[in-house]
Amino acid sequence: MLYPQIKEILKFPADSRDVTVRGWVRTKRDLKNLVFVEVNDGSCFSSIQCTFDREAGLDSDTEQSLGELSTGSSVEIRGKLVTSPASGQAVEIASAQLRIIGIAPAESYPLQKKRHSFEFLREIGHLRARTNTFGAVARVRSRMAFAIHEFFQQNGFQYVHTPIITASDAEGAGAMFQVTTLDLDGIAKSGKPVDYSKDFFGKQSFLTVSGQLEGETYATALSRIYTFGPTFRAENSNTTRHLAEFWMIEPEFAFAELEDNMELAENFLKFLFRKALDECAEDLTFFDNQIQKGIIETLTSVVNSKFTHITYTDAVAELEKHAGEFEFKPYWGCDLQSEHEKFLTEKAAAGPVIVTDYPKEIKAFYMKQNDDGKTVRAMDVLVPRLGEIIGGSERESSLEKLEKRITEMGMNPEDYWWYLDLRRYGTVPHAGFGLGFERLILYITGMANIRDVIPYPRAVGQAEF
Repeated sequence: MLYPQIKEILKFPADSRDVTVRGWVRTKRDLKNLVFVEVNDGSCFSSIQCTFDREAGLDSDTEQSLGELSTGSSVEIRGKLVTSPASGQAVEIASAQLRIIGIAPAESYPLQKKRHSFEFLREIGHLRARTNTFGAVARVRSRMAFAIHEFFQQNGFQYVHTPIITASDAEGAGAMFQVTTLDLDGIAKSGKPVDYSKDFFGKQSFLTVSGQLEGETYATALSRIYTFGPTFRAENSNTTRHLAEFWMIEPEFAFAELEDNMELAENFLKFLFRKALDECAEDLTFFDNQIQKGIIETLTSVVNSKFTHITYTDAVAELEKHAGEFEFKPYWGCDLQSEHEKFLTEKAAAGPVIVTDYPKEIKAFYMKQNDDGKTVRAMDVLVPRLGEIIGGSERESSLEKLEKRITEMGMNPEDYWWYLDLRRYGTVPHAGFGLGFERLILYITGMANIRDVIPYPRAVGQAEF
């Protein structure tokens, strides 16, 4: 049977009703005749105060449990919900009975009542969700995951599960994790070449870097689809912005061009930020106060803004006017750096920006080529404080141009025969984009390190828990 959680109990009137709270002890204060126990169950940021009055009489089991109680212990507390005389909370529990479910010895429990560094908390990833910060991150992450499905379902998109194991490199970058059942050590010792025809799948296979290509096959049958699942990049990047395993949202829709893609991306972000502001208010207030000032103001501003549209060529021209302000000198053909993206959003446009029509040499093979022969119908959505948050494009619908581009990039067209079939049979203009889920949560919470917005980060040299 599901019982009321603390987030529900805190909304009840102080009418002396009997309530039972179950959770983990955050603090205990023993003032001789009064004992105050703060309990949190993770359902919301707030804890509930439970007050034990020795003068009113406590049973012997409760008195003994109070003596053994420590931070981190799991408990069940029964009492009556009454008006709280303390500031900051409307109700508290006048407690009658306490039962310790699981002890947390003070001498060994690592989460005592003090501030812990995020570096330390990464070392105890199995316990860090019990802290204020990581509990709030988890709740925001959960609500945003649900909001993603809400948005696409409301707009006629079908949810498609694309494969985690693939033989195709969607990005053409080669930074992929190999999947094999072959005895590679034995093969190396034998000196013989690897024969992938004897592998489980009969060919070289990898963990996916994107579900986009497979998503396109369903978009050209169902018109509008989206994927939302784990993706993997084997880049040797030990930074605060990269993970080896992360979650990606990738909508794909047929009969759509770049302009439709831009509109969808803007509406999508505004929907998510509005949901966060409306339904994660308590957690966002914490992040605004304790993690990064101005988060609520920034999100509100993005929701109320009209996104600026600018071509890559015009963006570079603007950046070149201020070249002396950057560590990396901007020039036509360069990949825009974070400092360039932040300049465009925070100074040039003073708001969100969508940059379009990038040089084809720095973009993926599947992007639709413009008539100038130099650029593709790509887009990056940039937001203040972070920079790029979404990347996407209109896809190349011409079989001839797509085959030529695959060959130009040193890829084998035979590996993409099924993808090329989409252009052979009933081709249509279509578009889509990718949003890294952790990048989204990083932006909403103001956390500084992407490893702190996923339950168990996977990065170079890190596969704990």
